[in-house]
Order: sequence, then C-alpha cells, then structure tokens
Amino acid sequence: MTAYAIAHLRPTDGPVPDEVLSYIERIQDTMKPYGGCFLVHGAEVEVVEGEWPGALVVIAFPGTEELRAWYASPAYQEILPLRTRHIDGDVIIVPGVGPEYDASATAAAMRAARDRTDQGQPVRASTASR
Repeated sequence: MTAYAIAHLRPTDGPVPDEVLSYIERIQDTMKPYGGCFLVHGAEVEVVEGEWPGALVVIAFPGTEELRAWYASPAYQEILPLRTRHIDGDVIIVPGVGPEYDASATAAAMRAARDRTDQGQPVRASTASR
C-alpha cells in the first residue's frame, strides 16, 4: 500500500541558503532506490480552513517499509542536516488507503464502536482506530 512522507516546512524569510539548494538538488537521487517520488513540492497552498504558514511537501513510496528505509538510509541522512539547519518543520509518515476504501464503512465502524462504549461494552482498538 502506498505510503507518504508529508512535511510542513516553515522556511525563514530571506534568500534560500546554499545548503538548502544543495539538499533540494540531491534529495531525488536518494529516493530513487526506494521507489519514492514527489507528489507535491514547492507549490503554493490555498488555505480554505485554518492557517497554514509555510510550505507542503508530499513524497510517495510503494509502502511504509520503503519509506522508512529511505529516511534511515545513509544517503538521505547525509543530506538531511542541509535542510534542518535552516528550515523548521514537521514530517510524518502515513500509510495511504487502497482503491477499495469506503469512508462510509469507516463511519459505520466508528459509530458502532461509539455505541458499544455508550453501553459500557469494551471497544477493540482495531475497530476504534479505523
């Protein structure tokens, strides 16, 4: 199942440091062996709810194993400080859903779990977290 690395980066004002440019130039080559590709990189976001200071980056990998292996790889760890020394941000790993995913089925499972809790019955963690 496809997995995503999602970064909310908050660059500072001013010119982009050379180290950050070097990071951007080199990151794609670190992703290739793991099947990673950019889905969003450097696009302006349109905020329709709340606030979103900064930039969004979304990278897709074939699965969480490949994504974790890329992030831990010596090639990526070598260039990571080039960005982190200059740009604050949050990075998460999240598994995607498959083409068969049905949000209404998730809502039904959540409703059933809530109703069992309201009746004092224990809720299995796997049902409540879907």
